[in-house]
Amino acid sequence: MTQPPEPTEIRYAAAAHSRAPLKGIACMVGGGALLTLNDGTVKWLSADYPIGEIMTLRGLFVFLPVALIAWRGGGLRALEIRNLGAQGARAGLTMLSTVFYLTALAVMPIADTIAITFAGPLFLTMLAPPLLGERVGWRRWTAVIVGFMGVVVMVRPGTGSLQAIALLPVGAALMGAVRDIITRRITSHAVTAESSVAILCFTTLVVTLAGLLTLPFGWRMPSTVDFGLLALSGFLIGAAHYLLIEAFRFAEAGLIAPFKYLSIVWAVVFGFLVWGDIPDRWIVVGAGLVIGSGLYIFHREAVSHTRAP
Repeated sequence: MTQPPEPTEIRYAAAAHSRAPLKGIACMVGGGALLTLNDGTVKWLSADYPIGEIMTLRGLFVFLPVALIAWRGGGLRALEIRNLGAQGARAGLTMLSTVFYLTALAVMPIADTIAITFAGPLFLTMLAPPLLGERVGWRRWTAVIVGFMGVVVMVRPGTGSLQAIALLPVGAALMGAVRDIITRRITSHAVTAESSVAILCFTTLVVTLAGLLTLPFGWRMPSTVDFGLLALSGFLIGAAHYLLIEAFRFAEAGLIAPFKYLSIVWAVVFGFLVWGDIPDRWIVVGAGLVIGSGLYIFHREAVSHTRAP
């Protein structure tokens, strides 16, 4: 995951009602599976290549599916940047989040890393009142508190260096939440809104160039097989983002967003088959609290939107 856009960050005003809910669910499940497969590919490559090199080389291949999305969305006009400052802030947060996430992925089990980053919706709910002016009721605040208890269970502060490293995906989730808030701001106005493909293209460019700055710090020439895996990683990210965008075209966010949590299933299966990793009881209990809290937050948001005039 290039600390990919959370599914909740891409919203379409036109999708007030689910047009094809089963297609939306299928796209969400497929997009999550591709992102998890990408995470596994990056984890494999990170044993031999620096994180910056992986960010740059796979980023080059992300532009292929981005070009396809832009072509379908209106060509170069779809890539127009209307708010460079906000786009730059969003891209910078994504870049830092990507570094944190990929560093954690290199040294932690894939399922553990993904489970901890599920704290993203908790941070988003917590930050929505001061940064977006949204009202969050006591039920969602309670869910946030319970969810963060789950994060503490998974991180287990003070129990060793590996648990200290677990703070990296927590930081990635926090920066991802702020990124999503910026995304809401720059996509909320029908006339001046940035297109999804413009956001994706600009962010990919910044992340790719940021990785390039690490060139003097120990890059190595990839083998033919590894170069192919880097290309595959870029394609998987682009294809996954495309499926997530399509998911929100077909169905309401409240219906399909919970299906993103299936990623933890793919991660457990992939981690076991490739590295023999099995999540311990702390990860299972903590992830259960975080996922349960996230699902309840999605439910309360859906109720709130239904009641809103």
